[in-house]
Amino acid sequence: MDWLERMNNALEYIENHLDEEIDYKEIAKKAYCSEYHFSRMFSSIAGISLSEYIRRRRLTLAAFEIQKSDIRIIDVAVKYGYVSADSFARAFQKTHGIKPSDARINGVQLKAFPRISFQISIKGDTEMEYRIENLDYELRIIGKSKPVKTSRAFKTIPTLWNNAKKDGFM
Repeated sequence: MDWLERMNNALEYIENHLDEEIDYKEIAKKAYCSEYHFSRMFSSIAGISLSEYIRRRRLTLAAFEIQKSDIRIIDVAVKYGYVSADSFARAFQKTHGIKPSDARINGVQLKAFPRISFQISIKGDTEMEYRIENLDYELRIIGKSKPVKTSRAFKTIPTLWNNAKKDGFM
């Protein structure tokens, strides 16, 4: 079993347990690593913390349920791990921009955070034609050094290039 498959097994466990308490030790076990290591790997690869990913996925599913059924909002809150209607309402509002009760209004727009899956993308797999040439002349490279403040880089660097062109240094 390779690393990618183990990471996706851990995500599968998360997805299958979003409506109940998630055991972080079990997630790590599915990935064959420690809780600490899995959490750090996940954050590094996904660009979001594991707990934030779980929170967003739960709130996405909660929004779908509120929109598509007549289930009481407090029941949805409890189902997705919130201990009070107030904490659920705050999290829901922060994520979706509206109150949970407003999610039942026809045509209301909500945010959905889709399930993550890990895949490998291979680049550089196409051939490239090239040739090496020996030049009979000397090549000189002339440079100019000027410190650039990051806050002004978008203004300063194009000016440097334009001045270099005008002075014949291209």
